[in-house]
Amino acid sequence: MTERRSLLDILKRGFELIREDIAAVKERDPAAGGTLEVILSYPGLHAIWMHRIAHFLHNMGVPLIPRMLSMITRWFTGIEIHQAARIGEGFFIDHGMGVVIGETTEIGKNVTLYQGVTLGGTGKEKGKRHPTIGDNVVISAGATVLGPIKIGENSRVGAGAVVIQDVPPNCTVVGVPGRVTVRSGEKVTAIDLHHENLPDPVLDMFKTLERRLDRLENRIDEIDNKVREILEGC
Repeated sequence: MTERRSLLDILKRGFELIREDIAAVKERDPAAGGTLEVILSYPGLHAIWMHRIAHFLHNMGVPLIPRMLSMITRWFTGIEIHQAARIGEGFFIDHGMGVVIGETTEIGKNVTLYQGVTLGGTGKEKGKRHPTIGDNVVISAGATVLGPIKIGENSRVGAGAVVIQDVPPNCTVVGVPGRVTVRSGEKVTAIDLHHENLPDPVLDMFKTLERRLDRLENRIDEIDNKVREILEGC
């Protein structure tokens, strides 16, 4: 009886995850149609469902099959998720081609990845060697997050960024290597999918230099005018 109840609990939790995954697609993709369309035509959804099966079998100690499921999923969807990776509910991969998620990756709730994202390791060290992603994080197309670092909750990683250091919560990361811009004082109440509206610290630096040069030129002009007045007075 206990084993039967345990199996029912597992199935119940499985159906809850399926509902949450479908809801995540509908919430975050404006192109999403009805439930049937989402179920049949979203490779990111297929990848996460296959991963959940492979991850369950992996935790049960089943040899080879979880790895094979991971490779079959990669072949059909273009998304590679290691069977040991831990992924929370509400996970959404938009488009998805080229996404790679490493073995010791941990992903929190309501995380969104776009195509070409890599959550990878560095070197051949054992143990924890892949990132930990906090809740409500958005990682944009082509971004790479390497090593056993942490991306804080409610943070965004810009397209093409390469992140190799920890990122605090409520931050935006852009560039190569990734540079952090803290959104201090801004309350985050929902998942921020506007990954096109990211700050550019390099551009900000050039604007600052330009303002300082303008002030310097104005000061030089003032000194030049005073020198001319003195010379004319002589």
